[in-house]
Amino acid sequence: MEPARRILRVGLTGGISSGKTTVAGFLAEMGAFVLDADVIAHELMAAGGTAHAEVLERFGPEILDKEGDIDRRDLGRRVFRDPHARAALNAIVHPKVLVEIERRIDRYLVAGHSNVSVVDAALLVESGANRRFHRLVVVRCSRDAQLQRLMARSGLSPEEAVARIDAQYDLKAKLAVADYVIDTDATLKETRRETELVYQKLLADFDSLFGAPGAE
Repeated sequence: MEPARRILRVGLTGGISSGKTTVAGFLAEMGAFVLDADVIAHELMAAGGTAHAEVLERFGPEILDKEGDIDRRDLGRRVFRDPHARAALNAIVHPKVLVEIERRIDRYLVAGHSNVSVVDAALLVESGANRRFHRLVVVRCSRDAQLQRLMARSGLSPEEAVARIDAQYDLKAKLAVADYVIDTDATLKETRRETELVYQKLLADFDSLFGAPGAE
């Protein structure tokens, strides 16, 4: 069955601690339907989630915390030290996240009103999932800003933070396939203004691809 209406599918990505969450928040305030792939992955790995059993089987009960839940911080440390473990985790979780994203967008098409859906996800380009979207927005900042934000957010040591940044896909490769780029080295006010300009372009892209709402 065809969806009740059309929606522009936008991927939002960038390096770790580059400001994706901030930009996603601005886009939500402006009216976009925003989904956070990391939050969805967390839900799927929780007890009862579709990824919980497979992750536990692959990494063992030692990744559980005192409450019996998967300790994502401990799991993160493990997979960032071991590329094979990271690939195994991604192979389990990413397909399930994509299925859940599609389910939520389809549900939104019935009851929602925005013409723009945004999926905030770190590994869109690496996984090739960026090809699922009509437009790709890449958020970037300087490496120094990225490092300082990551350490402040996560409590990682400088060595751990550098390792996590270096483990990610080259930013240049993401910028090469971006439709729009938002630089978050600026102030929050300036970043919001830049995000607003991109959002207006996305609304115009919807009109260009699907016709303005109500148009015959």
